[in-house]
Amino acid sequence: MRRYIRHPSDIPIEYKIQKAASAKVQCLTNVSLGGLAFTTPEHIEPDGVILVKIPFVSPPFEAYAKVVWCVAHEEGGFEVGTELMDQEDAFRARMIEQICHIEHYKREVASSEGRILNGEEAAREWIALFAAEFPRIEESDA
Repeated sequence: MRRYIRHPSDIPIEYKIQKAASAKVQCLTNVSLGGLAFTTPEHIEPDGVILVKIPFVSPPFEAYAKVVWCVAHEEGGFEVGTELMDQEDAFRARMIEQICHIEHYKREVASSEGRILNGEEAAREWIALFAAEFPRIEESDA
């Protein structure tokens, strides 16, 4: 079992550039109090505004975010960093981050130990193992 929290990188995220006709599904790489990052095959211009959605939570998380950076990967594609535009959305994203970690933990336990946990069991175990290491909001602002 891992000692430190691993950011879930297999959580689906959708984004839509304001002028685009449809949303594109990618993988979330990081969630923090102020924003989130994800991978995409296309370059997204910094300073633009996009709509981001994490559909697997109920209700789905949806918020507008400003693109802060877009970095090319050697293997191809880009990683995009965003800043959520509304403080309430930023707080909700923090809750989504915990849900993503719990969902990832549930999948990892199933894969490595063969145990199938329901959401409540996974949450209890994750909290017991990792909650103390989960950065507090005050630490995220530093």
